[in-house]
Amino acid sequence: MTNTRFSPEFFSGFAPAAAMTLALSILLTAGAQAQGLRPSAPLRFSDPITRPAQGTAQRQADFIVAVVNSEPITNSEVRLKVIRTEQQIAQQGAAMPPRSELVKQLLERMISDKAQLQMATASGIRIEENAIDAAVQTVASQNQVTVDELRSRLRADGVDYAQFRSEVRDELLVGRLRAREVDSKVVVTDQEIDQFLRDQGGASADASPVALNLAEILVAVPENATPEQVAALQARAQQVVDRARSGTDFTALAAEFSASPTRAAGGLMGLRSVDRYPQLFVDATQSLQAGGLAGPVRSGAGFHILKVIEKRQAGMPSALVTQTHSRHILLRLNARLTEAAAIEKLAEVKKRIQAGQADFAATAREISEDGSAKEGGDLGWVSPGVFVPEFETVMNGLAPNQVSDPVVSRFGVHLIQVLERRETQLSQKDQREIARNALREKKQNEAYALWAQDVRGRAYVEYREPPQ
Repeated sequence: MTNTRFSPEFFSGFAPAAAMTLALSILLTAGAQAQGLRPSAPLRFSDPITRPAQGTAQRQADFIVAVVNSEPITNSEVRLKVIRTEQQIAQQGAAMPPRSELVKQLLERMISDKAQLQMATASGIRIEENAIDAAVQTVASQNQVTVDELRSRLRADGVDYAQFRSEVRDELLVGRLRAREVDSKVVVTDQEIDQFLRDQGGASADASPVALNLAEILVAVPENATPEQVAALQARAQQVVDRARSGTDFTALAAEFSASPTRAAGGLMGLRSVDRYPQLFVDATQSLQAGGLAGPVRSGAGFHILKVIEKRQAGMPSALVTQTHSRHILLRLNARLTEAAAIEKLAEVKKRIQAGQADFAATAREISEDGSAKEGGDLGWVSPGVFVPEFETVMNGLAPNQVSDPVVSRFGVHLIQVLERRETQLSQKDQREIARNALREKKQNEAYALWAQDVRGRAYVEYREPPQ
């Protein structure tokens, strides 16, 4: 893997606050269970809170529970947050905490989120409408629906679309604030990498994995399915398992049978810590080695067939990982090129490429502002965790030769094309890069926790009536 052709800052590792598409995809959880869809990752930020309908019961229950720097948090907002969180916990198969404890934790999180949003607004950060459009499009693409279908499903779940867009804007605001105030200030030294590798070298071989890379095939079960339908779908899932065990390519089976958004990526869910996987997935694959198969595993969405791609002990990978070969076009934002204009320009470029009127590599050489431009935007072969998450999330959802919609990152606006994927042995250089990214993510999370605590501590908070 060669990293010398792209801009050094492009390899900033995992920065959770920037992975907005992963966070927002959970918004479709309730509707997804009925439609056979799954979000590509669990919720990592505040999910949108919709204002309740003006029903009599809701009006009677609506009152202020807390005030954050003169801005209220209402009882109805807390109730909706609780309902959405309980839906997510149930879908993941995790143990449900006591309602009183959950309400307390969620209220504190809402206070912290509001304080950060106020700080982002006061700092002068602005989000253009086209950036929101691009984020909404990314959410729709991750769930393999159009924006119109996304709007319909939100409406069916009682989510007001205008409020949804408002919450998307809020996520972008806070994400940019975190990137500026926290993530950009984290530095990982070579000495820290050396110590990290030494520590992992002494780790117990039978230690529980702290990170997994799974591939899945979802045989969806419709909501209110009859016992006969469930039995038939379970039998179909078992047939898929049997074919996978007999040697049929898992990627091909995912393309044929899976109803998951990961289908386009061969079912790959990506390397992530075990706490970011549903507990039933972790339990089902606990005793398996790389290449092992589990399932059918039943969830609220249907029957899952799982393949272990990689198990990582204490942050380090196994010798075999899935790498992606991609290329991109990057337009950097400045006083003369706004985010909206960059998105519009790259959307037109995509149309011309798909119509056969332009060549991706030639266009990259002509207009891309990344160091890879002279190579036609070619980023070479990369392992998981190398790119910033807002870029990598979209890249992982692309099939070979597919071109993405414009993608907004902290570096500008991108157009991405995946060329091919492969499984390969990691070199020592690759391992050091992965160690650097693992350390950076850990340090960013630690720094963010302290920063968020400081922002919360400086906010004026007045508690009113307890939530009901």
